[in-house]
Amino acid sequence: MTAIEKALAKRILVLDGAMGTMLQAYKFEEEDFRGDRFISHPSPLKGNNDLLSLTQPEAIKAVHRAYFEVGADIVETNTFSSTSIGMADYGMEELVYELNVQSAKLAREVADEFTNTNPNKPRFVAGSIGPTNRTASMSPDVNDPGYRAVTFDDLVEAYSEQVRALVEGGSDVLLVETVFDTLNAKAALFAIDVLKEENNWDIPVMISGTITDASGRTLSGQTVEAFATSVSHIPLLSIGFNCALGADQLLPYLRRLSKEADTMISAHPNAGLPNAFGAYDQTPEEMRDLIQKYLEENLINIIGGCCGSTPEHIQLIAELASKYQPRKIHVNA
Repeated sequence: MTAIEKALAKRILVLDGAMGTMLQAYKFEEEDFRGDRFISHPSPLKGNNDLLSLTQPEAIKAVHRAYFEVGADIVETNTFSSTSIGMADYGMEELVYELNVQSAKLAREVADEFTNTNPNKPRFVAGSIGPTNRTASMSPDVNDPGYRAVTFDDLVEAYSEQVRALVEGGSDVLLVETVFDTLNAKAALFAIDVLKEENNWDIPVMISGTITDASGRTLSGQTVEAFATSVSHIPLLSIGFNCALGADQLLPYLRRLSKEADTMISAHPNAGLPNAFGAYDQTPEEMRDLIQKYLEENLINIIGGCCGSTPEHIQLIAELASKYQPRKIHVNA
């Protein structure tokens, strides 16, 4: 049993909040993203937050530290878009391995600082694996529904490179997150499974989908139950949902997932829904009060925040979660 599995057996673990929301406060400009190393790079780099692990590492560590300071048990690496597919937008495919290793090392360094200070509350690093900006299940061209911008094999190759680097950089767990197309996620899970077997890795895997609208389905059309079933062939530490919806909108889908899943359940909802300017207005107190229903109904094992959430949100969530017992895993007949 890994250290994170031991911790989960005892209590609800708290995941961090949004990385992007925190980085926006720095108001980094093009030159900040470039640093000295990429001053002559031919493509614009502003907005490539994953690159900041190389050019502004102290800012990334400060964000991790801010979440640990308020009670988070797990921080995610700054690697949501760190695949060759994601980095192609910036002409930086060759940096993928370095980006993932460095991001994992930054998170590992800060996690170890906090664990060494309080060994009774170990801190963990989740290697963040995003969905990429291409989908294997749907065509981006309405005039050619059979066309695909990416193949399953392309995704496996891209994810394999990312996963290897995240593990070698020191991740405790791999988090395949914000899944809107389960075929993409299955490529990530396949890459992970092959690498685990080849390298004899004992690293747990979390998966977190996203319900995109009031239909209660993922973008590729799956219901909660279909999503859970379609990834059940891989041993998982947890399955859950994040992004797209606020805590109140996510609640009915977590109820359904809790009835379906025979593994641990995670949730990291947005801080409400974005306003007309794309910002999130839900206060830490409002988000905490909504998440309390998850805890009262014993739906979750891991709780955190996604878009719009800050250390202030996570602090109140962590204080609340400490008063409740984790969801007991049941095995479906």
